Amino acid sequence: MSFDLALSGINAANTNLNVTSNNLANVDTTGFKQSRAEFADLYAQTQEGVSATAVGNGAQVASVAQQFGQGNITSTGNNLDLALSGSGFFIVSNNGALNYTRNGAFQVDQNGYLVTSSGEQVQGYAPLANGTFNTGGLASIQLSTAESTPQATTTANVSLNLPANATAPTNSPLNPADPTTYTDTTSLTVYDSLGAAHTGQLYFSKQASPANTWSSSLYVDGTAVGTAPQTLTFSNTGALTTPANGQVNFGSYTPSTGAAAMNMTFNFGQATQDGNAFGVNSVSQDGYTTGSLTGINISSSGVVQANFTNGQSKTLGQVALANFANPQGLQQEGSTQWAQSYASGAAVHGVAGGSGFGTVQSGSLESSNVDMTAQLVNMITAERAFQANAQMISATDQVTQSIINIPNG
Repeated sequence: MSFDLALSGINAANTNLNVTSNNLANVDTTGFKQSRAEFADLYAQTQEGVSATAVGNGAQVASVAQQFGQGNITSTGNNLDLALSGSGFFIVSNNGALNYTRNGAFQVDQNGYLVTSSGEQVQGYAPLANGTFNTGGLASIQLSTAESTPQATTTANVSLNLPANATAPTNSPLNPADPTTYTDTTSLTVYDSLGAAHTGQLYFSKQASPANTWSSSLYVDGTAVGTAPQTLTFSNTGALTTPANGQVNFGSYTPSTGAAAMNMTFNFGQATQDGNAFGVNSVSQDGYTTGSLTGINISSSGVVQANFTNGQSKTLGQVALANFANPQGLQQEGSTQWAQSYASGAAVHGVAGGSGFGTVQSGSLESSNVDMTAQLVNMITAERAFQANAQMISATDQVTQSIINIPNG
């Protein structure tokens, strides 16, 4: 009997050593979660239960429980490296079979998909036209490397002040080469449908009458747009009254690049006439040229955006996360990946920062949560338990030999 008891203790201690050894072997494995050997005692039972004088039948390993504590987060400087701070798992697909991981060392494959080092595609939610995401179904995240297409200028916002004490130009009609034919001018860059840049020049001329009236004209690349100037009228407090909505359309301009005709509306709603100095507060327009990809950014909520040289950005998707009622019930698959099991419960999908989910840190990785010092102490404890049970076998053997060698009386 003692042999069997000690042997069960040796087996349990050996399992503990194996678990500790595996933890130490993976101390540098990204996203690894350490395990813990949990033991239970054994008793022989009858229909009446365990006897009050029962000694016990030894020990057994009840479970090798995974410990999903947070690992340290280390900065890598690689935007595609993702670390989870808090609860949740990244979702990866291997030809439709879903696995879950805390290892966010992702890369891009030859088709532009965001993948793990072993080739599984990272899952997320596709963007919708209204700026939200299709959270109704998972999709592989593909990083677009195509150029950003140009957009022609259609609207421009001009906030400026025209001097109230200005006088009408001494000469007319307007001639951009002759400063005596206009009062003030400002410029901005506009774009055609092919992405080519053009210089737009606005000219403002104070009118002798009626009071507080200005004419405005637009030239693009030195060519007048439209056949007549547009009128801007201000109140006696300096606010724009005509046009009432501040919108001015000078007409269309056909560029020499072969692009479509440009038809631009200028918003002067923030224009004022006061003081004695001409000043431009801001000028903006909605056009831009062709852009090349400069990089990929991933926000703390997992939103993936491509940035381009023309200042534009494009949303490519949002990284999906999963959580479980019992993460310790997940089935280990290797490569720091887990699969759903009956014990874990069904996966609950969501996004970083949502209820029950942590946040994403781009340019970082989550290290193994193995505490080397604690594991070394545990190794010593398991070794002592192994030695003690081995000594028990030796002592039992000596007792057995003594009994065998007792002479017959």
